[in-house]
Amino acid sequence: MFNYDVVVIGGGPAGLAAAQSACLKGGKVAIIEREARLGGILKQCVHDGFGLIRFGEKLAGPEYSERYIDFVKELDIDTFAFTFVTRIEKKDGGFEITAVSKDGIQKFFTKAIVLATGCRERTAKQVLIQGTRPAGVFTAGTAQNFVNLQGKLPTKKCVILGSGDIGLIMARRLTLEGAKVEGVYEVKPTPSGLTRNIHQCLHDFDIPLYLSHTVTRVFGVDRLEGVEVAKVDDKMNPIEGTQRRIDCDALILSVGLIPENELAESIGVKINPFTKGADCDQTYMSSIDGVFSAGNALNVFDLVDYVSECAKDAGANAVDYKPSGKSVRIEKGKGLLSFVPHRIDVSKPCDKVVFFFRAAKDMDKATLYVSVDGNEAFKKNFAFLRPPEMQRIELDFASMGIKEGSKVEVRVEER
Repeated sequence: MFNYDVVVIGGGPAGLAAAQSACLKGGKVAIIEREARLGGILKQCVHDGFGLIRFGEKLAGPEYSERYIDFVKELDIDTFAFTFVTRIEKKDGGFEITAVSKDGIQKFFTKAIVLATGCRERTAKQVLIQGTRPAGVFTAGTAQNFVNLQGKLPTKKCVILGSGDIGLIMARRLTLEGAKVEGVYEVKPTPSGLTRNIHQCLHDFDIPLYLSHTVTRVFGVDRLEGVEVAKVDDKMNPIEGTQRRIDCDALILSVGLIPENELAESIGVKINPFTKGADCDQTYMSSIDGVFSAGNALNVFDLVDYVSECAKDAGANAVDYKPSGKSVRIEKGKGLLSFVPHRIDVSKPCDKVVFFFRAAKDMDKATLYVSVDGNEAFKKNFAFLRPPEMQRIELDFASMGIKEGSKVEVRVEER
């Protein structure tokens, strides 16, 4: 059996940053990664735009991950690639992890765990698309893998459902590779991706974006032959009489990401209903002492720089963590879609809490308020807020006078 202070499950950008910081803090650290190579999803993200905050320069995805892989190689960190975790059990003094690799079943004992398992894409059935099940219906990440890693073009003429960032980026990528993108169809009245991606990926390449539209049916037996699109009302229900058919050989889905938390749930970690990740305090520790969550497994981030920042703190905190004390839950007020952390442990330092949040709707001239026991304790003005664009601020909860039993609420209002 292998023994460690911290085991990081997942070798993507979050796992690498968590392992680096845990090792620098003095812990004996291991990374368990189910794929053959470290780097996570960034291995297939060949576009640039990564690292502007972390490194002060524009990097491609593989360049960003390679920097962290180099950091890990310079440190005394054990890596177990092509190793799949099947079970985590709570034991006296820590956790026992069972994993399967080409060498057979392996056992690990660790004092703390950082879950950096990333997220997965929603599928066609999760968005209730009707019709047959022909070849040619892909998630945007699958299409990205085909083009960027395998060198294969999965479509010559496609429709993209959803305006998430991966879908927007693939609209541009497929166009550059010679495919025809008939359009990007978004069920909501506003785009789901970053503003810069709307401009750089769609407007610059004359790819049309249809808001308040959805795909209602697919056609084809062996291979996709076309899709049916329709306008939707304000309740996102298709409007009768607006349907039209578009001939295409692929439907690419960019309809949202879900944090990967099967392992977390298997050991009883509480899942937050708004982020779909672990319910955590300001140290990123979950509802189970010694189990930390980081990156997109905790909360789907827009920027990998924020993933690395969150994971860096989670890894460092995991080395010499303190058991949970008295926590004060942060209540979600109006105007907020989601936020991290979800509670403040008053027995731990809380004077420099990094607070990530998303607004519930597009707002111009908005203000974020933090109230403690009904009294306004903090406010910050924003020129604009959009749900796809996560905001980062630092909050000094210690100076706000929170204590056991305090009622803390965060809300956003338009000015």
